[in-house]
Amino acid sequence: MRDLMNLMGKAKEMQAKFQAMQEEIAQMEVEGQSGGGAVKVTLSGKFEMKKLQIDPSLFKEEEVEILEDLIPAAHNDAKVKVEVAMQKKTQEMTAGLPLPPGMKLPF
Repeated sequence: MRDLMNLMGKAKEMQAKFQAMQEEIAQMEVEGQSGGGAVKVTLSGKFEMKKLQIDPSLFKEEEVEILEDLIPAAHNDAKVKVEVAMQKKTQEMTAGLPLPPGMKLPF
């Protein structure tokens, strides 16, 4: 019975830590870039685009196709960085927990 109570206490503690981690991730901002920094995209931890910066040299009619390629590339770079940060924070939080191999949080 004591083990069950201990487990329930740890579950509540884990839930509170997970909620705090989610709030921290939501507040974070990550910058992705492409074209050697010619295009920069800033995303929140919720993958919302907060900022888009484009080097003025790309505002030429003959550069439109390049710009169309660079914007999604910068967005994807930022998205990957947010996902890596989320994974790192989750691993830090779950360190020492006896989770089965391959099990990811949140479920």
